Amino acid sequence: MKLLQLKSEFNSQLETQYPKTEIDSFFNLLTEYKLSLTRVDRALQPNFELKETSLAFFKKALQLLKEEVPVQYIIGKTWFYGLPFYVNNSVLIPRPETEELVSWILEDLGDKVDINILDIGTGSGCIAIALAKNLTKATVWALDISEAALQTAKKNATLNQVDIRFATQDILTTDSLPSSFDVIVSNPPYVRMLEKKELKNNVLVHEPSTALFVADDSPLVFYDKISYLALSHLKPHGKLYFEINQYLGKEMLAMLAEKGFSSNELKKDIFDNDRMTKSLL
Repeated sequence: MKLLQLKSEFNSQLETQYPKTEIDSFFNLLTEYKLSLTRVDRALQPNFELKETSLAFFKKALQLLKEEVPVQYIIGKTWFYGLPFYVNNSVLIPRPETEELVSWILEDLGDKVDINILDIGTGSGCIAIALAKNLTKATVWALDISEAALQTAKKNATLNQVDIRFATQDILTTDSLPSSFDVIVSNPPYVRMLEKKELKNNVLVHEPSTALFVADDSPLVFYDKISYLALSHLKPHGKLYFEINQYLGKEMLAMLAEKGFSSNELKKDIFDNDRMTKSLL
């Protein structure tokens, strides 16, 4: 089969499920991954002949896309903050909004060195690894309740040649953190069960639910516990950063103020949603 024919088959089989721009994105990612063909290569070589082994891969990928498996899981890799990351169904796929959180932290820290940073609920390790890569003198710790997630995060640390101190820990049942920190950051579960209807099946069915959902009657449970721990584990002038549920910005600020943080800032993401907070002791 020729490349042009394959693209036509992707469009015809997926057009009832996805918009054309998304199908094109799938096709581009898969051909770059499997065939090492760039966008220019694809344009110049529409009659590129696929080998049988490659064709089998694309047929399998097409079936998985019909089942709404995220293309990043099919490839097994994605990019975050300009860095490669392994991903699988034990970790969430990193989002662009989380890149904005990393940028905010890096802008605030500037050229500070010899600092301690903790990422709680690290998942794929994307926040911790991006910070470690850009703050080469920092000591970065990362916690997660999931052993499977930590195995992926460790592979990602090796892939990106950074040293992260990983630990398995259930933050909701812990009384202490492994050190004192200049920065504590977390992107914990924050999607309420009532918001499930807003999610597509590629997220709802295939990404790990324990990293996504919280009960409707206690949506700030992780933020409450982490901010409580931060009070006794942040160094003087330390900073606490969160990625948050876009619908709960005011509630987050109220909770942080009640905990005793002196300065609390709410920041919007590129989609104009309330998405991040920063708190100072």
